[in-house]
Amino acid sequence: MSELILLAASGLAREVLAMVRNSGQYDVLGLLDDDEELSGTSVDGAPVLGTIEDAVEYTHALLLVCLESGRARESVVERLTGLGLTESRYARAIDPTVRPPEGCRIGRGSILLPNVTLTASVTLGEHVVVMPGVTFTHDDDVADFSTFAAGVSLGGGVRVGRAAYLGMNSSVRERTSVGAYATIGMGAAVLSNVPDGETWIGVPAHAVDFGPGAAGPLM
Repeated sequence: MSELILLAASGLAREVLAMVRNSGQYDVLGLLDDDEELSGTSVDGAPVLGTIEDAVEYTHALLLVCLESGRARESVVERLTGLGLTESRYARAIDPTVRPPEGCRIGRGSILLPNVTLTASVTLGEHVVVMPGVTFTHDDDVADFSTFAAGVSLGGGVRVGRAAYLGMNSSVRERTSVGAYATIGMGAAVLSNVPDGETWIGVPAHAVDFGPGAAGPLM
């Protein structure tokens, strides 16, 4: 059984820990987190071993970045790349209820929690996080560091850009795209292409500009 270290003592890390313990996919050595006050404590019985940069010391363990934000995961991977870690060091964590058909691809560092559906020729990039109950339809193509909250549904041929975030129970019409670093609010219905970096909410979804001090959409 491969050894695994989770990067960040987050809620997502707790979910991954429960999943891999239940499935027996990995032997979890512990967690690394940049909050030095957590060192020596434990999270659901898994010890916090040090800071994230200590990952270079664990040469025989695979890694998973368990930060909810795609931008934050991207930043951690960039830091560790600068320290010499390559993509081959990252694991995949896929719940046993997820059964990707032949022809689907799931990149390293990606996390798929229970009851995710991939139909045919779906491509998920590196370090993609998919919460329970998400549906990917044929020919969907998802870029690195994207995040899907529970219950998201994509029609066929959807393109999702790097580090995009799709909120809980949102949906995207077939053959449309969600741009890099875009945010889709919870329950939104996306019927047309979302440009890079924009936030869209509502049914049908539309762009919204949250000015200084304004509250953003619930995700």
